[in-house]
Amino acid sequence: MEELMEDQYLSLSEVETIARRAHQGQVDKNGHPYGEHIAAVARGTAARGGSAAQIAAGWLHDTVEDDRLSREWLAEAALPEETKAIVEALTRRPDEPVEEYAARILATPGALLVKRADLAHNSDPTRLAALDRATSERLATKYARMRELLGLTGEL
Repeated sequence: MEELMEDQYLSLSEVETIARRAHQGQVDKNGHPYGEHIAAVARGTAARGGSAAQIAAGWLHDTVEDDRLSREWLAEAALPEETKAIVEALTRRPDEPVEEYAARILATPGALLVKRADLAHNSDPTRLAALDRATSERLATKYARMRELLGLTGEL
């Protein structure tokens, strides 16, 4: 994942640094540093054959949604338009119906592969088992519904 994107763009290493800094101090539902999640999504994107632009989106996929970086930062960043579009597609809006969110992901080239990596990490049985039963069941249902809407019902 150390390959560089085209010269006018940030390298994947630079994108990783920006994403890790943006999420510094944030923890996931298990209390783990959020950097573990974004690293898993970037690795999962690469493992699924994702391009450098998609891997960069994997690193950045939650930064705007979690208010860690602004939409303005994303628009002005030295990133491929594909990366920006994927991050925008994966940024769920407040009160947005899940069906609209899924439709936007499906309509954005490259976004589904990154979302697959995100869902795979979020749905990891080891991660879910560490949560209280109610939270684990709620999240498992939520992730199953998203996989259904995205046509990924056979995946974990």
